[in-house]
Amino acid sequence: MAKDTVRYPDDVVEQIDALVEDGMFESKSEFYRFSAEYVLTLINADHEVKTFNFDEIKSELDISEEDHAKALGTDGGTFFLDAVITVRKQGLRGNYEAAERFIDTHYDATDQECIILEELLGTYRDGST
Repeated sequence: MAKDTVRYPDDVVEQIDALVEDGMFESKSEFYRFSAEYVLTLINADHEVKTFNFDEIKSELDISEEDHAKALGTDGGTFFLDAVITVRKQGLRGNYEAAERFIDTHYDATDQECIILEELLGTYRDGST
């Protein structure tokens, strides 16, 4: 097994220490191993878990797939999909100014996501003429 040194902010370490003291994890190492494997399973469906007692720990933490999805949002936690949904709704309803306000409020004009949202809004405008 490889050993890797990682530095964490003091307040993060204090929270991890508290979880170990409360018995949620047997040790800091168990916390770090579980956390790393858990994140890898979220971003790679093909990841093969190697951590001992992974499923047991996950079960004890009571993290359901539904809870995880709700916490992250429909697109894995980014705001962009929610923004697409908002712009689409406003565009379908012909509320172009509301959609523009939303985009201008949440994005810098040079952001790639802003440009995509403006293009999306343009498709609704073009379709109404």
